[in-house]
Amino acid sequence: MEPTRIIFVGGFLGAGKTTLLAQAAERLAIRGLQVGLVTNDQAADLVDTRLLNSGDARVEEVSGSCFCCDFDGLIAAANRLREQGAQAIIAEPVGSCADLSATLLQPLKQYHAANFVPAPLSVLCDPRRLRQVLQETGMHPKARYIFRKQIEEADALLLSKGDLLDTAQRDELEDALAEINPDVPRFAVSGRTGAGVDAWLDHVMQATRAGARLADIDYDTYAAGEAALGWLNADIRLEAEDCCIPDWHALLRGALRDLQIRIKVRDASIGHVKAIATSDDDRLTINITDTEQEPDIRGELDGAAIIVDLVYNARVELPPDELEQLVRATLEDAVATGCVQLEFCRVHALTPGRPDPTHRFSVIADSDIDS
Repeated sequence: MEPTRIIFVGGFLGAGKTTLLAQAAERLAIRGLQVGLVTNDQAADLVDTRLLNSGDARVEEVSGSCFCCDFDGLIAAANRLREQGAQAIIAEPVGSCADLSATLLQPLKQYHAANFVPAPLSVLCDPRRLRQVLQETGMHPKARYIFRKQIEEADALLLSKGDLLDTAQRDELEDALAEINPDVPRFAVSGRTGAGVDAWLDHVMQATRAGARLADIDYDTYAAGEAALGWLNADIRLEAEDCCIPDWHALLRGALRDLQIRIKVRDASIGHVKAIATSDDDRLTINITDTEQEPDIRGELDGAAIIVDLVYNARVELPPDELEQLVRATLEDAVATGCVQLEFCRVHALTPGRPDPTHRFSVIADSDIDS
């Protein structure tokens, strides 16, 4: 069996990686390839996995640790996809992770070349966050450090939401990326419309060089940047009485908008907040990445639905216990005036621990270099 190409798409929280993965998987399938996807998170109950499972690609999840700290879990997931016939695998590392070249691509090249060929490490950059890095505003300084290091180690740089930028804006931001990491290909892409995605896929599916650079990363600063964010994953059930079924769309939008306001009052920044609500075959997704913009809402729920299951992921610059209290309070307030029972079936709130990679290479790997 030929080695399977594995494409890592890094980038800071809220960049739109999951939307891009879904778009890329669909386009590779059109090319006749069987595609596998691997999601990653510090805890279970991941919205991204639920979203991607709605497509045709097979999906594996590595939860409880980032790829770099559970490299064996990544390989096991990739092998399962490979055994099921995947000819290309796209993997989405945790958005607050950096040092991917040293901890993922080099060990893949060194120890797993018979089964996997890593594609150029791609990093997706959100225009708003990129401006915050350049202007040193908005994000926590050590979170900005992580994002900058992600850009520095990339083999290919992707400017997300390219359909929302005019030519002058794209040129300005691509020039800024070139100053941070010169001499790597740059692509303006849109996960929503697919613009620019085929050109990027052509590159990563054909290029023979991956993990060509290693970032100089201070792990104390890196760890502090991850710890600046509270992390919450929750599995929640909402159940209405037959006589007074609410407008689920309005209820959930209101809860997320209320969360934005409460976070803004605390002068905290949002990495991302994602929620997916399902009832039978219906699905509604809500996403926020800052305290200002209106929630991005897609899909619909049946107006007659009595039970709605909600998976909720939040990454916010707050202590995890305070973040959990806010999430609980906003949902409790949202259902307070109606006949809706709210059950938190499972809640996991945490601060990510210090990164402790399974492997970390200090040089570019080849056949006779050890980590």
